[in-house]
Amino acid sequence: MNIRRLSTRDPEFLATLDALLAFDNSTDEAIEKTVAEILASVRKQGDVAVLDYTRRFDKLEAATMAQLELPKDELKAAFDGLPAAQRTALEQAAARVKSYHERQKLESWEYTEADGTRLGQKVTPLDRVGLYVPGGKAAYPSSVLMNAMPAKVAGVRELIMVVPTPRGEKNALVLAAAHLVGVDRVFTIGGAQAVAALAYGTRTIPQVDKIVGPGNAYVASAKRRVFGTVGIDMVAGPSEVLVISDGSGDPEWTAIDLFAQAEHDELAQSILLCPDAGYLDRVAASIEKLLPTMPRKDVIAASIEGRGALIHVTDLDEACVIANRIAPEHLELSVENPRALVDKIRHAGAIFMGHYTSESLGDYCAGPNHVLPTSRSARFSSPLGVYDFQKRSSLIEVSEAGAQALGPIAATLAHGEGLTAHARAAELRLKT
Repeated sequence: MNIRRLSTRDPEFLATLDALLAFDNSTDEAIEKTVAEILASVRKQGDVAVLDYTRRFDKLEAATMAQLELPKDELKAAFDGLPAAQRTALEQAAARVKSYHERQKLESWEYTEADGTRLGQKVTPLDRVGLYVPGGKAAYPSSVLMNAMPAKVAGVRELIMVVPTPRGEKNALVLAAAHLVGVDRVFTIGGAQAVAALAYGTRTIPQVDKIVGPGNAYVASAKRRVFGTVGIDMVAGPSEVLVISDGSGDPEWTAIDLFAQAEHDELAQSILLCPDAGYLDRVAASIEKLLPTMPRKDVIAASIEGRGALIHVTDLDEACVIANRIAPEHLELSVENPRALVDKIRHAGAIFMGHYTSESLGDYCAGPNHVLPTSRSARFSSPLGVYDFQKRSSLIEVSEAGAQALGPIAATLAHGEGLTAHARAAELRLKT
């Protein structure tokens, strides 16, 4: 397999790196047109349109929306019917995710100034959230946990899950996870029509305040278009991992960690930075050795050949500079002393420290959220968390004495902006 080898000593390195990182997050015109039509149809026709698109796209016949809503007994039956090992793993992962996110919960606060004016912040959860979960043969119970658990911890009153079930094919793990985390309602619909139903509301499906969860290009386009009517988590690009190594780790571990991202899809990105050229050679050899053993070897090969790289750096300090330029979704510090590098990292969705911290543990059960910023958006955004399901309202209670102190300030600035009514509102409250 042809693995791209780069060196920071190359005069064209930064230009080559930027070209490698470039990814167009937009969808093509055909997808945009289709999604716009679906959104408009669902907004106008509601349940009728959702039923029609579900028949057309998922080949799922239903005369009423009630037939597309799963009863809670079915979710519980899916959970109870899991093999013991799967049920235990799901419970353990859920407990860890809940424990981590409970520490994120924001609290309301107030303080009182000397003249009696009180200022503060009131924190309240969103009322209703929509969770999109891929369905059919795909099994993403971890997606249910990572999206639903922080919403539940935040205190969201109602969580509505949509999951496509093509030709009626349901995934027991997904339904079991929905039961375990306490999802309130589940509808077997998917695609842009599901996003539209959540965003605009129908007779059966109430409008939500925010939509979270991964999906295909049609789902991503729909989420982009409904943003503003409702909130969304993010429009995610392909999965990414950047490994910084000092050459001390097992090259097979590193190769597998690169594979773990590459197997998502052909556009996923796996990059290794290391100052030890010999270690890069050993990782390359491990990739060649292990690739034939991977069930998704064709996808892995396409990903690594198309968007992957083994990069020789001068030292670990330079590796951190490059890491900040890349701003990866997942960053593995596969070095003997990872703590020494953490303060040098400014941009990363999640930082995995040490040889035993594989990125896959973060995907499933370590506790932190696996919904992370991609496509260099870690420069300005953060992992999904409890704070994404809480909103803040400012509290302002100005005392009579406070109005005397603040009024002239506000009036002066308002007159300066030519807003006379603003100024008079402050001035009328001043003692003459």
